[in-house]
Amino acid sequence: MCTSLTTCEWKKVFYEKMEVAKPADSWELVIDPNLKPNELAPGWKQYLEQHASGRFHCSWCWHTWQSAHVVILFHMHLDRTQRMGSVRMRIFKQLCFECGTARLDESSMLEENIEGLVDNLITSLREQCYDEDGGQYRIHVASRPDSGPHRSEFCEACQEGIMHWKPSEKLLEEEATYGLSDTSKPRAQAGFGYNFFSLRWCLLWGSLCLLIVYLQVSFRSPAFF
Repeated sequence: MCTSLTTCEWKKVFYEKMEVAKPADSWELVIDPNLKPNELAPGWKQYLEQHASGRFHCSWCWHTWQSAHVVILFHMHLDRTQRMGSVRMRIFKQLCFECGTARLDESSMLEENIEGLVDNLITSLREQCYDEDGGQYRIHVASRPDSGPHRSEFCEACQEGIMHWKPSEKLLEEEATYGLSDTSKPRAQAGFGYNFFSLRWCLLWGSLCLLIVYLQVSFRSPAFF
């Protein structure tokens, strides 16, 4: 039985995608608000989603706010003999900074965001539980604009010691890294294939100059019969 519309949507998307990804195995998704990072039972694996986008609702003052810093923790386990798997999931909450109430309500998410997050979860499942190449993780999960700087003092994940980054900063860092590596490759290739000051080209140009001088001297010399 689903406790909220968001929980129902999570389970619906997860079961549909796992039926396609691993139809021979039976998987369950359980919401566990007491899940702790890095506290794993034997045989369990962990995946931490650090850049989800969600909207929080305060049940006390009815204030709502948007955040691109929603942290989601997954613990995963696969029983290969029984062909049964389990995922335990916790969405970390945020404190309302308008009224300061101690109640931390869960966030709601767009359906397309949930699908992207489930894709990342399945990628991690393939890698950690099946020893497969999971493919590419989806970075552009936060489709809604960020409402402002992240306030760690109101974040449940930050209070539990989870350090998470801002998606835009991470993407800029990766783009800068990839940009430098991509631009360095053509220069390296040019150094070997198209460097006009290499020894091979110097010999070629020197031979061509000698040929031109020889031809000029030959044509200017008078012919004797």
